[in-house]
Amino acid sequence: MKQMNHSSIRVRGKTLPLLRVESLAGGRLQARAWSETVPERRRQAAAWSFIARAIGAYVSAKGAVLGRQLSVSPLHIALSYELEPEACQLSDVIGGLAGNLSIGEASYQLSTTYTALLPQSLRGALGIYYTPPALTERLLDMAEEGGIDWKSATVLDPACGGGAFLLPVALRLQAALPDVAPQQMLQHMAKQLRGFEIDPFAAWMTQAWLEIAFADVVKAAGQPFPAVVTVCDSLQQTPADKGFDLVVGNPPYGRVTLTREQRDLYKRSLYGHANLYGVFTDLALRWTKVGGVIAYVTPTSFLSGEYFKSLREVLAKQAPPLAMDFISSRRGVFEDVLQEAALATYRRGVRKRTVAVHYLDIAAETEARITQVGSFKLPKNKLAPWIAPRAPEQQALTAQLVQMDSRLSDWGYTVATGPLVWNRFKDQLVSSPGRHRYPLIWAEAITPDGKFIFRAERRNHAPYFEAMPGDDWLQVDQPCVLLQRTTAKEQSRRLIAAEMPAQFIEKHGRVVVENHLNMVRSIEKRPKLPAALVAAVLNSDVVDRAFRCISGSVAVSAFELEALPLPSFAQMKRLAPMLAKNDGGLAFAAALTKIYMKATV
Repeated sequence: MKQMNHSSIRVRGKTLPLLRVESLAGGRLQARAWSETVPERRRQAAAWSFIARAIGAYVSAKGAVLGRQLSVSPLHIALSYELEPEACQLSDVIGGLAGNLSIGEASYQLSTTYTALLPQSLRGALGIYYTPPALTERLLDMAEEGGIDWKSATVLDPACGGGAFLLPVALRLQAALPDVAPQQMLQHMAKQLRGFEIDPFAAWMTQAWLEIAFADVVKAAGQPFPAVVTVCDSLQQTPADKGFDLVVGNPPYGRVTLTREQRDLYKRSLYGHANLYGVFTDLALRWTKVGGVIAYVTPTSFLSGEYFKSLREVLAKQAPPLAMDFISSRRGVFEDVLQEAALATYRRGVRKRTVAVHYLDIAAETEARITQVGSFKLPKNKLAPWIAPRAPEQQALTAQLVQMDSRLSDWGYTVATGPLVWNRFKDQLVSSPGRHRYPLIWAEAITPDGKFIFRAERRNHAPYFEAMPGDDWLQVDQPCVLLQRTTAKEQSRRLIAAEMPAQFIEKHGRVVVENHLNMVRSIEKRPKLPAALVAAVLNSDVVDRAFRCISGSVAVSAFELEALPLPSFAQMKRLAPMLAKNDGGLAFAAALTKIYMKATV
């Protein structure tokens, strides 16, 4: 196998630096750099040619390791992009390096290289992000714990590109029947295994990995591995009458515009914007037999997001969750993805039960450390967020949260998003006050320690908004609590709030609040509780921890805030005097914590 020693290559008039390619990760970085020199309209075709050649090199290298010739089914799509000589060499090196890996690792590395070469617009539209072997194996273990018997299970992956799940599933089916003759084993695979994939090249890769993994069986049987992958749009397929024992996979994600027919078909699980992974979860329910298991890797936003409340209701009624693993880090798990993700299993046709929760730390692409966290139960209100511990120390807190019935509405408050989407009103952003010019409140006005400072310091931010006739809906004329709308779990605080004082409103008459802030406002002109007290609660450590047990994304949404369990109105009235103590808020924080830890003030 050759290693590349060039310092650079010249492609389409661009010079690309090349390091010595000694690892697949390094090769993938260089392959991506090469792909970015290709015009976007031709990048998918270039990716096909590059990875097809790399798989060919892998097949040759693997055959050399095994001491025999290997082959895979021909690719039935035209490879219209002619690779440059240097790109050919890079592709050969990557494929050759993969030859030293197990079939599971090699398939992941080459499939992930394929996604890295695709234009980001296509990758985003189709939601193409392949699953590391560590997550795949853990999810299949969870499916087994949920009752799947690999000796007899029928399995569907409705988004099977790259073979991340169909390949290890096939290997488990084989391992469960060690004494079956080769011909019978291939017949068994044809009956038990099925995959759908919309990308024809990704579908071919999946079939190729299966053929390579079962090369010995194919040789002994004297017949090819059965074609188990169908190139199709899964959303257009009609579910089989019998259904599958297991529907498994990492469905595509991202907002999608459904046809009228599709929205009608999946309307039971839709609310507002449709997300691909939510629709694929509904699809899984339709393809799973009663008593069967669904095992999915998805973002965690469905746990609490308003757009997923109908999906939560359908799952609670038809396929309650059995177990859930929260992935510890948003980085280094799925390439180019920063959403929080979880592994979950569901069983169709059972009653609600306690859901086991684990914490999953990905030590490497092939290794995951599992920590038992605790459990949770689904709420009585099937539309409500699922409150679940994300770490062992949150178990006691979540147990208390489900017992707390009060919400912001019980305090006389509601939540709305700041109405101004600034880039739609660029001409009305001004730098000085004047007639019909009002302070423009940006997210940076709320400091990390919960203070309100009127400022506009970031690029494109102006301090004032010039109102035009018809802009009344953008203007705020009452004091409120402002919260930053976007925070990450890695931050020390998820809830960053500050009171916008009445004096500020009185001074300026009204203000305009930008879209990256939430407004917690009193429903009545005379608030039942002062805004300063509401802000203090939201800024407390214990309420921040409570919010982390609800939120499933970087968004701090109005829906989640309005669903946040809070002390009763009577408890708040008893807490209010503690804010006036000259102790830095210690007594207030201690009393509030006692409420959340099942004690009384």
